[in-house]
Amino acid sequence: MERNKELRLAWDFVENTGRSIFLTGKAGTGKTTFLKTVVERSRKRPIVVAPTGVAAINAGGVTIHSFFQLPLSPYVPGAKVESKFDFGREKRKIIASIDLLIIDEISMVRADLLDAIDSVLRRFRDHYQPFGGVQLLMIGDLGQLTPVVTPEDEQVLKPFYSTPYFFGSKALQQIDYVTIQLEQVYRQQDASFIEVLNQVRSGNPSQEALDKLNARSVQSQMQGASDGNSGVRPASSGKAKQDGAIRLTTHNNLANNYNETELQKLPGEAYRFHAEVSGTFPDYAYPTAEVLVLKKGAQVMFVKNDPTSEHRYYNGRIGHVQDISQNMLTVYCEGDDEAIDVEPLEWENTRYALNEKTHEIESEVQGTFRQLPLRLAWAITIHKSQGLTFDRAIIDANQSFAPGQVYVALSRCRTLEGLTLAAPLQSRAIINDARVDSYIARQESDARRSIEQLPMLKQEYERHLLLQLFDFRPLLYAQESMVRLFAEFFYHSHSALNRMHAQALTDLRQKVIDVSQKWQQMIQAMSIAELRSEDFLERVKRGAEYFADTLDSLLSEPLELTAKVETGNKQASRRLSNLLPDERQTLLSKRYLLVRIAELGFTVNNYLKEKQMSMLDAIDERSLKPRRQRQPKPKVKKEPKPKTWEVSLALYKQGKKPEDIAKERGLTIGTILGHLIRYVDSGEVSFDDLVSPEHQQGILKVFRLIGPTADTTAVKNLCPPDVTYDEIRFMMSHLDSLHKG
Repeated sequence: MERNKELRLAWDFVENTGRSIFLTGKAGTGKTTFLKTVVERSRKRPIVVAPTGVAAINAGGVTIHSFFQLPLSPYVPGAKVESKFDFGREKRKIIASIDLLIIDEISMVRADLLDAIDSVLRRFRDHYQPFGGVQLLMIGDLGQLTPVVTPEDEQVLKPFYSTPYFFGSKALQQIDYVTIQLEQVYRQQDASFIEVLNQVRSGNPSQEALDKLNARSVQSQMQGASDGNSGVRPASSGKAKQDGAIRLTTHNNLANNYNETELQKLPGEAYRFHAEVSGTFPDYAYPTAEVLVLKKGAQVMFVKNDPTSEHRYYNGRIGHVQDISQNMLTVYCEGDDEAIDVEPLEWENTRYALNEKTHEIESEVQGTFRQLPLRLAWAITIHKSQGLTFDRAIIDANQSFAPGQVYVALSRCRTLEGLTLAAPLQSRAIINDARVDSYIARQESDARRSIEQLPMLKQEYERHLLLQLFDFRPLLYAQESMVRLFAEFFYHSHSALNRMHAQALTDLRQKVIDVSQKWQQMIQAMSIAELRSEDFLERVKRGAEYFADTLDSLLSEPLELTAKVETGNKQASRRLSNLLPDERQTLLSKRYLLVRIAELGFTVNNYLKEKQMSMLDAIDERSLKPRRQRQPKPKVKKEPKPKTWEVSLALYKQGKKPEDIAKERGLTIGTILGHLIRYVDSGEVSFDDLVSPEHQQGILKVFRLIGPTADTTAVKNLCPPDVTYDEIRFMMSHLDSLHKG
């Protein structure tokens, strides 16, 4: 990143602005490496999703449909789809707390799918902002594989979308995002070959470029073979063969038939290697065959990187089976001194989970797929080759049926010399999409403008977050909806509460909205230097305290009383059950954030972290306790409020058990245990009170069997049923603490 200007720009936009980004670039320009860097190093909370199972596994994320729990049918803008979403508390907490949504292989994401994501994010975050206010990092290349649209889907979507590509999304058109084009190609080093690829990517190769490619066709190669200058030899079937080369085809049946035919030609016994699949691992995400049939001499491709320090193979490396039995297999790759002993490896199907102790988003293993990291590799489809790199390949692409297919196939090769065309490439096979060309042309000029604005955007990010801190419109809209509901359904049956809500709305406008607008006008008028001054930041702390207390006094009691309202009117009950939890969560998360900023002060890092924690705590909270009206008192310096874990410790010291503390505080037992484990090292809390000695012994037995660093799911499966995930995590943490001590 330090040596690549575009990657530095992308990092600045991700880390130091709220602007969404479309990171694009030719094949081999480092997009995947950048994705992994952001996940590892960003101070923001990211989630990684991708349109297909294989892409999600490769990116270390999950599929879009599984994370957002979307139906496979097309999404029609404006359709009511709430009944299709069934989100648990943990998923809602994850969605509420993320700062950055990374979508890999965005070129394959349809416009309606992006709008469905927008619908979910608005539902669980900010109703009034595109994508719920989440920053997007969209990664992909429009010159590569395109969205899949069946004729049936096209018929449904055509009235709403002029293009199936992601940039046709209604929600995306509502945000100002930046396009960053990566220019430096790392996969290919030959400038003339890169130029040929660029012309194919654009869809308009010159005759000179086509001639250069067709000089690598079978006919030319066979002529070279007859002159003794090539490793290509004619096959009896008339097809091109090349030792160590893989054939890239347009269709699955072509690749499968070719592999099967070549395998049958080999003498010797065929061995069948069965994958071990445990837990949940959908078959569409299998990285290789569930039953892998191999013979001695079979051409194979590794489908995973060597996890050992020797790094003897990588995803996409070609070799041949040298020795094989049911219990042993070796593969020889050209250039190596000796064959590679191949052992089964494991792939994990993960989901995102929230660690109750640390409040960090973690990957939790749902299932595993264990198999030899190989697949037959005389041929694979161009679709499956995306993301791979080959030293030698035979391209069979004249039956291409989608934009980008030919470019993807050609760009898999490191060099022009390693490329062979099964037949001369016809210009008609290189399919162009004018909608993509038009979009790219617009984005190039927009990108230049955005990049010029970057220094200003970085400074304005602080102003944006301050404005966000003092933005109470979501609460105003929620209370307006509540007042309308009471006026319509509860005017007579709950007249006193109806008047209370109406008065709360009036007071909210006068004491919060009007005051916050003055704050926002002041923030807009001040320079960045003034916003960073100690005097102003001290005023921010006092302002946050004022708004936290005012919101509490205005809304807590009406909402607590509303929670007790019962009605036989189904429509009123349904609307109330939707409005009340949303307003309570909006109020709580805002109050918690204001209180924390009042205590800690405002910085970008503080704000981002505390905003996440406030959202999570608001979702955890079970009830709004009424607050007694206080008599006005002379202003005195307030004692800092005890932290939530300190409250739990105090109750523990009173002799209360963790489950009793959880019940009294309206929190989960996992949250209370997370509070108390902080005090085990100091001796204030006994670890035996958090994890019973019997459960400790059971977990230790499993640790001795599979090791204390195993994932929690594996440990849980071997423990007695009443051992919880929390207890396993606490044991891991406790043992680690003892080891360090």
